[in-house]
Amino acid sequence: MPDQNDAACATGTRTTRTGATSPVGSATTPHLDPPLARSLSRRHIQMLAIGGTIGTGLFMGAGKTISLAGPAVIFVYTIIGFMLFFVMRAMGEILLSNLDYKSFSDFAGDLLGPWASFFTGWSYWAFWVVTGVADIVAISGYVDVLAPGTPLWIPALLTPVVLILLNLPSVKAFGEAEFWFALVKVLAILALIVTGIVMIATHFTSPSGAVAGLENIWNDGGMFPHGVAGFVLGFQIAIFAFAGIELVGTAAAETKDPETNLPRAINTIPVRLLLFYVGALVIIMAVNPWRTIDPGSSPFIGMFTLAGLGIAAIVINLVVLTSAASSANSGIYSTSRMVYGLAQDGNAPRSFGRLSSRRVPQNALLFSCIFLLAGVVLLYTGDSFMGAFTLVTSVASVLTMFVWSIIMVSYLAFLRRRPHLHAASKYRMPGARFMPWVVLAFFAFMLWALGQAEDTRLALVVAPIWFLALGIAWFVNRKAPLQQARVEEWKAEARAEKAALVR
Repeated sequence: MPDQNDAACATGTRTTRTGATSPVGSATTPHLDPPLARSLSRRHIQMLAIGGTIGTGLFMGAGKTISLAGPAVIFVYTIIGFMLFFVMRAMGEILLSNLDYKSFSDFAGDLLGPWASFFTGWSYWAFWVVTGVADIVAISGYVDVLAPGTPLWIPALLTPVVLILLNLPSVKAFGEAEFWFALVKVLAILALIVTGIVMIATHFTSPSGAVAGLENIWNDGGMFPHGVAGFVLGFQIAIFAFAGIELVGTAAAETKDPETNLPRAINTIPVRLLLFYVGALVIIMAVNPWRTIDPGSSPFIGMFTLAGLGIAAIVINLVVLTSAASSANSGIYSTSRMVYGLAQDGNAPRSFGRLSSRRVPQNALLFSCIFLLAGVVLLYTGDSFMGAFTLVTSVASVLTMFVWSIIMVSYLAFLRRRPHLHAASKYRMPGARFMPWVVLAFFAFMLWALGQAEDTRLALVVAPIWFLALGIAWFVNRKAPLQQARVEEWKAEARAEKAALVR
């Protein structure tokens, strides 16, 4: 079935986001290229959503979160997941209100103004680059565990090359690779849960004398052994575990039957969170008393080792390595699409807006991969793998919370400017009138929480520098004739919508 914009090109017009038509080549469409291919099937988008939910932060960062919050970590992950479900529902409603949107950066620019598209797109690009660096740090660390003595620069250089090879052929090739990456992560967590249940049922006794049982969760100091302070500190690392949950929003333009597949992917988030996050952490702390969990290593590996399953522990090392590779793979896909979209709107060099013969934005892809080489520098300048990991994940957390906040602010603008679309939507966000404000208040709390510890406080210093640099770049870029035209077109559209609401 032809893309609606393909049909529009034949007539010389396109459908705008408010339902009117405008000439092709207007300010909102500076130049024409073949559209992205809708090649991601239902199973691809489902696993992409799962892969975005289960990230390196869960496998590698859960140990430190448990050490900070104790058993209260269960509530930490539940609260974050609850808030982000509404972010996803808001994003889904807006994307489905107009299939001309390529991503949340696209609708941010439409609802809030061209500046929002610029800030959101480049901030999301920076988030995934920083996350990719964190993943490379994790990959190098686990390669060192599996093959001691391997020079750190080898996996740090090899990873970007592999990512390029996975993403260049076609979007379907990326979807297939991510499907299997995500499946490995799902099977690993299910194996951990089943193993843990057997250990609890058989009253497994560890070398330290601790007997596996659910009472281990609350017997040592209760659910809040470190009080409110420890509970708050737990949010610092845990928030990064959810980074990437919005990934399906960047795949909207390449998803088959988005009206069906996007809601299905988003609606299963609560079930995935309960199983993969809460379920796994309950099992880990029931088998292994929380004070004995090493904050500097993966508790998933520690539990299999404790069970005496040496081979399984090695396999889980490989799984965690695969998880990091999956996250980096998703990141490179996402950044390439963001830069492609930015170029389409005149917010990035035009060459990044060109597609290969396989309809892949290869210039944008190569551009993003270059920045992953920063992982090599970080590996040789940091004091430890976990120290380097904490630093980059804290910065990434601030950037991703900015993007999530933009999604919620865009939703508020959507409700105000286009109430008829909200009323007609078959996928309305629950609590639409008040939940955006609750979620935004939660993100403000998260920023405060990041400032409560020295190893995460640096992120609050780095992030303003990034936004200042973006502000300067936008000030320069908006003077271009194309941007001036886009700004005026947006203002005219906003005035027309306001007038229509008054009538």
